[in-house]
This record gives sequence, structure tokens and C-alpha cells, in this order.
Amino acid sequence: MTVKACVLHKQNDLRIDEVALPDLGPGDVRVAMSHGGICGSDMHYYQHGGFGPVRVVEPIILGHEVSGVIEAVGAQVRDLQVGDRVAVSPSRPCFDCDYCASEDFQHCANMRFMGSARTVPHVQGGFRSHLVTEQGQCFKVGKETPLANAACSEPLAVCLHAAAQAGPLAGKSVLVTGAGPIGALCVAVAKMQGARSIVVTDLFDFTLGVSEQMGATTTLDIGADPEGVTRHVADHGPFDVVFECSAAEPAILSAIAAVRPRGTIVQVGVTGNLNLPINAIVGKEITFKGTHRFHPEFAQAVDLIDRGVIDVTPIVTQTYPLEDAVEAFKTAANREKAVKVQLKLDGAA
Repeated sequence: MTVKACVLHKQNDLRIDEVALPDLGPGDVRVAMSHGGICGSDMHYYQHGGFGPVRVVEPIILGHEVSGVIEAVGAQVRDLQVGDRVAVSPSRPCFDCDYCASEDFQHCANMRFMGSARTVPHVQGGFRSHLVTEQGQCFKVGKETPLANAACSEPLAVCLHAAAQAGPLAGKSVLVTGAGPIGALCVAVAKMQGARSIVVTDLFDFTLGVSEQMGATTTLDIGADPEGVTRHVADHGPFDVVFECSAAEPAILSAIAAVRPRGTIVQVGVTGNLNLPINAIVGKEITFKGTHRFHPEFAQAVDLIDRGVIDVTPIVTQTYPLEDAVEAFKTAANREKAVKVQLKLDGAA
């Protein structure tokens, strides 16, 4: 059996190909795919052929923010049945290495993450009409939950893990730098956890408007007003916690300046080498923490979306049919009019 898939052959060479669908193993399920969100890593693969040392060296099916409907189950599958609506986790740790033994599953030495070119052969992704995967990768949602929303479980899981790095947010003043999908979902998590105030910075009114819908109390266009954060701190005091989601050096510098002594900066955005004022980090005793993927947070994200605790609808700004994947990627690159762009993957009606 062959299925349609969005395959990147090399930088700027994205095609809709027919690919073989693996046989169904006893513990596997076959998912008729519904929606897939375009992530920043997908954009890096498409626009640059990779990021850092990770390069696309063979055709790879992109996509790891996906949902669908169970179409068939293997003989040993017990908890899923045909017709179940699911979010599919892209994270497949080995459960056998030292990191997995210490429950640091996101750092698994043998991680197989959907749509990743870190290993050769590459791990094929979820932008396809049908997918065969292990039953443990699928998390059910109810009939009332749109599958477009279920496909946002992965980025929400990233933000839940980032929030866990920051510690309790109740009553805290929070700054979010960067109003893309991750920034917007960090806003939603901070609101859910009872943050006292949530200020968001970005360069575009459109993305800032989405952050307002997700719960931001104040938005600052730092393109139009570069001193906006400085003035806000002067008027309201420094921030307890910063989620740095832009990976832009000026934003990181502003975060260091704006956080209170002994405050916390969680670096969510990924970038390369930067010049940072270590003296300020040391002098203010700032806790500067990284955050990487997720593991238990995926199930939490699915549950929060399914119960409507977090409404992800505002971040999904465009949806394209699978055949228009190139146009979808072009739109996703335009942050003046897009936050989360999704593909309709054709497998699930």
C-alpha cells in the first residue's frame, strides 16, 4: 500500500510523493491522518536544509505535530480501537538507556523523534495521509475535540515542560519574548497556572493579537517601541519569570535586563552562539535554564486540550490541503499574518 506524503528531498525541494506504508505489527495501529502543524524545525529543514550540524542527507517526510483517526489495530492492541480519534506523540525514547532509566526520557540516547534528520537513516515524519505507529504513541481525544486542536498537543507539551523548568507561576509576573506558536502557548500555560501578569513582546501586531486571545495582559510591539520593556519595568517592576521564545539576541538581552534579581529565565527558543552579559547573570543571581522537548507532558497536553482547559483554536491561523504544502510553508514563514499553519492530511475525512 502506498500513501501520499510531504517529502523534503533537499533544501527548498518539497514534493508530494507516494510512499510505501509499513505493514501493521501486532502492537501497532494504522492512523488515517487528519491534521499536521508546521513547526519551526520543519521550516529550518525546508529553508536551510537543516539547522546546526543536523542536515537533510536523504528524502525525509516532515512533520511531528499530528492527529488522526485509528483505522486498523494490531492483534495485541487492547486500549485503542478503530474509530478512536487521537493525537500522535512524535517522541519515541528507547526506555533502556541510562537517561530513560532516570526518567529523563526527552534526553534518550537512542531517541527516535518523528520527522527528525538527527540520525541516518532519518526518522520519517507524520505529514502523510496514513501512518503506522506503535500503540503507545497515540492518545485519545473525545468526539467534540477538533482534530486540528489535537494536533497542537506537541507544541503545548513543549510549553508545559518549559513551565515545569520555571517552577510555580501562580502570582508571578511573567514576560514572554516572541509571540509565535510557542510563545502564545506559553502565555496560555502561564494564565492557566495563575500568573499575576503576562507581558508579551514581538515585532508584529498580528502575532501579538493572537497572544492577547491566549491570555496576555499586555503586549508590546518592540519594533515600533524598542524601549517598551524598559518602560514597563520602570512602571511595574522587574519580572519574576521570563520565557524567551524568540531566540533573538536582542530579546535575550532584554530578558536579562528585565528579570528581577534571583528571577528565572527559561530559554525556549533555539539558536547558535551569542554574546551574553555573564556579569549581569552572575550579579543578579539569575537562574538561566534550558528546556528540551517533553515526555509526560504530552499526555497532559492532550488532556488539557480535550477538556477545553486550554483553547488552542486562536493559534491555528491557516490550514492548507496536503497538495498545497509548498504554499503552506511559504505562509508559515510570514509572521505578519501567520502563527500556526496546518496541513489537512487527507487520510481522515
